[in-house]
Amino acid sequence: MLALAPFAANGPKTNSRRPSGLRFFFTALPGGRAHLPPLLFGQGAPRPDPQAISSPLSAPPRPCYLARMDLALRFSPLVPEDEAAVEKLDERAFGPGRFARTAYRLREDVAPDYALSFVARVGTLLVGANRMTPILVGSTPALLLGPLTVEPAFRSQGVGEALMKLSLDAARASGQGLVLLVGDEEYYARVGFARAPLGKITMPGPVDPKRLLYFELREGALAATSGRMRRL
Repeated sequence: MLALAPFAANGPKTNSRRPSGLRFFFTALPGGRAHLPPLLFGQGAPRPDPQAISSPLSAPPRPCYLARMDLALRFSPLVPEDEAAVEKLDERAFGPGRFARTAYRLREDVAPDYALSFVARVGTLLVGANRMTPILVGSTPALLLGPLTVEPAFRSQGVGEALMKLSLDAARASGQGLVLLVGDEEYYARVGFARAPLGKITMPGPVDPKRLLYFELREGALAATSGRMRRL
């Protein structure tokens, strides 16, 4: 379990609707750190004392705790029982248009590799998920990463990168060689993905070739792989 350490920020706050001075940090992976967004307080939920959140600049910061709330961020391997919650998360994030995407066709009716796929939870709330699906490129085994999905309120906090790193580390440890995905190069380059050479690997439907990315888990894996991606 990755425990969160609470901090209270100094200085006056102008937004009284949420505790913007309260931040929680967690260590997602060795060398990586991100923070969760401010929580939304529902009806009946305990609200923090505004005086405990901010204090004059001359006073030292004081910790602020939220009673009866489990704020621990946990990563765990995906299990079949998670599928319904992950599907609802995908629906909120991508809508029905996800079914028309070429990458979806490669995953359709194919179980992910559960040992290489991970979910993130805050308490009992599932806030992120990443699947790794076995595929073939020509006759060479590979993995298709995604969909990588994070609950909107928890985006830009490092959750997606942490999920990817967990999956990539697990795939490397299991002896896999190559991971592919369709996505934004600028974002996925943060963990080491790069654009696949034009024409070396193709998909069974229309895809912007600039968005077809690869990650080598084993040196030389890309050079040894070419052809059309297909379901295993």
